[in-house]
Amino acid sequence: MLVLFTTSCSAQGKYSDYFTPDRLRIDLMFAGNSQTQSVYLDGLHFEKEWSGTREHLLPDFDYGEYTIDVYTTDGKKIFSQGFCSLFAEWRTTPEASKVDKAFSNSLRIPFPKNKVQIVISERIKKSGEMSQLFSCEIDPEDLSINRDKENDFEVVKVLYNGPSENKVDLVFVAEGYTAEEMEKYRRDVEKFTGYLFDIEPYKSRKNDFNVWAVESISVDSGTDIPHQNIWKNTAADSHFYTFFIDRYLTAPDHKKVAQLVSNAPCDAIYVIVNTDKYGGGGIYNYYGLGMSDNKFEAEVLVHEFGHSFAGLGDEYYDSEVAYENMYDMSVEPWEPNLTTMANFSTKWASMVEESTPLPTPNEEAYKGVVGAFEGGGYSAKGIFRPYYDCRMKSNTAEGFCPVCNAAIQRMIDYYCK
Repeated sequence: MLVLFTTSCSAQGKYSDYFTPDRLRIDLMFAGNSQTQSVYLDGLHFEKEWSGTREHLLPDFDYGEYTIDVYTTDGKKIFSQGFCSLFAEWRTTPEASKVDKAFSNSLRIPFPKNKVQIVISERIKKSGEMSQLFSCEIDPEDLSINRDKENDFEVVKVLYNGPSENKVDLVFVAEGYTAEEMEKYRRDVEKFTGYLFDIEPYKSRKNDFNVWAVESISVDSGTDIPHQNIWKNTAADSHFYTFFIDRYLTAPDHKKVAQLVSNAPCDAIYVIVNTDKYGGGGIYNYYGLGMSDNKFEAEVLVHEFGHSFAGLGDEYYDSEVAYENMYDMSVEPWEPNLTTMANFSTKWASMVEESTPLPTPNEEAYKGVVGAFEGGGYSAKGIFRPYYDCRMKSNTAEGFCPVCNAAIQRMIDYYCK
């Protein structure tokens, strides 16, 4: 039976009153189909150093298809975070109407000092409201909380600007690199770090980041390409052809990725896959992932990190995807750079000049103007984006639009201020 927790506290609690400096990984299984879903506890794992915010335990934004909320035993909410998952995406595919599946999903929270109740909620598509899916009590004194060191992979400090509690800790993960290829991985990490901080707003906010690299060694070099009958034994078990889309490169076992970063400070994960084949993926508070050696490697990094770190939505609508009816046109998407105009005042309306027509014509005359351009979120009609072109729309855009830039800045501030 689920115990519904409705009491919450609007004021931020003091971190040290409720949490230790460590973190707790909660391993879950999400199972179901296009119509129903359930959540099951798979295990708990103690990890060193909570590197996330200690100031904004209750964020002032409402991102994600799910939330994890942490309550004291008397019902006070002391921590909350939104997230998305590969399972949530799969539920919108044709396959999900034919078969049940289960996906792993690992979440990190500050390690509690006392017993707490965790609640997982889902966003209801037709209303946009959150509804409780799962709840369980966690006792920090529980002797079954696993404290094993899960790997001995080296965690390398790439960029250090100060204590983790006031920085965004980005951790790169090696995927498909053998022991003999670790030197290549180190060069790739330096290259990708440069790509990220070459573009605004990351360029101006570089001092707010720490960057780490997990040297996770794979038996084989490369990644799986199932539709070409290519199979590799790799650290994160990544593969192309996710949801039968050639370019969609993911690591479906999220717990395995979480285990790889268990010894690293970690606010955001980007998995570098040792391949020259075009592809990637990014899921909010899950991971970003992309290929290492392709002419679009920098563009894919910036785009997918926009998803996984800042919660930005896809602004394109003319590329092949597996999703069906991802958005309800009568409800505002939670992503800060998409709107159905259902409640535009809650989005970027304040950034639009009075002289700009709404909807804004998809014409070059309005290039460089913030407006509401129809076409985005995988749909040519009914969903609007803020700019004629942006890094969340195409690989050829010069950079992020002002709306996406502001959303990224807001996320950096969440971790650093």
